[in-house]
Amino acid sequence: MCSETKRKRKRARRSKSRPAETAVLDNAAASSPGSSDGENAAVFSVNNVELINPTAPSTSERRHGRSRKSAAPEPPIPPKTLPLPPMVNGAVTTTLIKSEPGVARALPSMDAVVKVFCVHTEPNFSLPWQRKRQYSSSSSGFVIKGRRVLTNAHSVEHYTQVKLKKRGSDTKYVATVLAIGTECDIALLTVEDDEFWQGVSPVEFGDLPALQDAVTVVGYPIGGDTISVTSGVVSRIEILSYVHGSTELLGLQIDAAINSGNSGGPAFNDKGNCVGIAFQSLKHEDAENIGYVIPTPVIMHFIQDYEKNGTYTGFPILGVEWQKMENPDLRLSMGMKADQKGVRIRRVDPTSPEFEVLKPSDIILSFDGVDIANDGTVPFRHGERIGFSYLVSQKYTGDSAAIKVLRNSQTLNFSVKLGTHRRLIPAHNKGQPPSYYIIAGFVFSTVSVPYLRSEYGKDYEYEAPVKLLDKLLHEMPQSPDEQIVVVSQVLVADINIGYEDIVNTQVLAFNGKPVKNLKNLASMVESCKDEYLKFDLDYQQIVVLKTKTAKAATLDILSTHCIPSAMSDDLKA
Repeated sequence: MCSETKRKRKRARRSKSRPAETAVLDNAAASSPGSSDGENAAVFSVNNVELINPTAPSTSERRHGRSRKSAAPEPPIPPKTLPLPPMVNGAVTTTLIKSEPGVARALPSMDAVVKVFCVHTEPNFSLPWQRKRQYSSSSSGFVIKGRRVLTNAHSVEHYTQVKLKKRGSDTKYVATVLAIGTECDIALLTVEDDEFWQGVSPVEFGDLPALQDAVTVVGYPIGGDTISVTSGVVSRIEILSYVHGSTELLGLQIDAAINSGNSGGPAFNDKGNCVGIAFQSLKHEDAENIGYVIPTPVIMHFIQDYEKNGTYTGFPILGVEWQKMENPDLRLSMGMKADQKGVRIRRVDPTSPEFEVLKPSDIILSFDGVDIANDGTVPFRHGERIGFSYLVSQKYTGDSAAIKVLRNSQTLNFSVKLGTHRRLIPAHNKGQPPSYYIIAGFVFSTVSVPYLRSEYGKDYEYEAPVKLLDKLLHEMPQSPDEQIVVVSQVLVADINIGYEDIVNTQVLAFNGKPVKNLKNLASMVESCKDEYLKFDLDYQQIVVLKTKTAKAATLDILSTHCIPSAMSDDLKA
């Protein structure tokens, strides 16, 4: 992260139950002991992400003594009488109200906005055989067609139980999570109880708004228990960093207040149609009222992906890293003509489908027939441009795309199959418990962003080992199943005397064979018939143990530390 811009983004989910001490949260907007609270605006940077702590409402100060004399009151101006909209179950339905001649405004259907209560139980990445203490949070959601409810993914992350409450109701209904889109920070819920759906009109989606269009954000933020409405305008439309998903997708910036608890709530336009989902805001000493909304193209992509595949498959990417071609000398050296524009491929992900057809130093001229500029942008709307990754994100996993490239001064056309992105150090475990393997007190685990955050806190980008950070930011996997395996810690016993200080050090090889992933390591150790177990670690360290003694000591160590198994369930399969 650039040190000169200390921007802070926060997700707006309200904490329901909080411990007395100050706590941080791992990718969630409710407090939990021993976890951090999110990620920064940069795709890989997660520093300075904080939750606005709920504060008690301030009480007005009462003055004593004689009141001041005031000027004679002016005659009151009679207020304009507005017809009240019809009421449905105590909620205002979408109705046009005219306050000025020729000006009509639609009120959003607030009865479709619900309060989401979630109990979370996060994995303990430092002690992967157990989970952390459960905690609860509240956020917002809204009803859509098909007896479904939309909210944010971080609102139900690591959920144990999810309940919904309608506006004006005293009943909480147990909900079922249908799909969680980590990258786009959207979750899809439903409720089995038919009573929940009575008297509720689903929200209708509107088109992508234009700049300066009015928006109204509805939800259940901190400061009270009833529904809250804030209004503003669309300030910016561009590719944004999604804090929870560590991805970059289309987003709206608005100046309406988005606070803790607003997460998952709808943003309506003047016609009463939903144009987005509130999900994060910017916290900066020089900025005020900067909130972010997931726009309808991203929402519809998520919904149609689920309806098409029966599950969420993700947003595809073009598996390349590219460089701008704004320098004229650089363009000439690459054989580009005066009328040609594009971006240069720096490297291609070896695990992506594009690796078969694209090469480093290829110039991408167009994507699906849309010309790409030298700065990597494409035409968006009248007078607007946007990064060409927007075109990729409009596709679905498995779709084909036409790519025109310039290679050795020759124009080539390829059709590539788009896939999802896989990082060597993943940003999320997507709800899966962490993997681990224990032998002779050595706890082996895989590195992920939640693991680094668990070990080093929210400032892990400064505290974690440099070699792991370099792999996080720059390394690409060489095979689809490649993982970074480390010695997480050593559970002290007589068998491992002298090795106690080995912490978070990568395992490179076992008995001379390279370690591809944790399952590969566990399989080699379990089937080892050699006299010694030899682990080659990073920084030229080695660990040598007698095979029979090490395996015999493992059971006693597991019993001492109340560990149920020497390996996680996914390694047993």
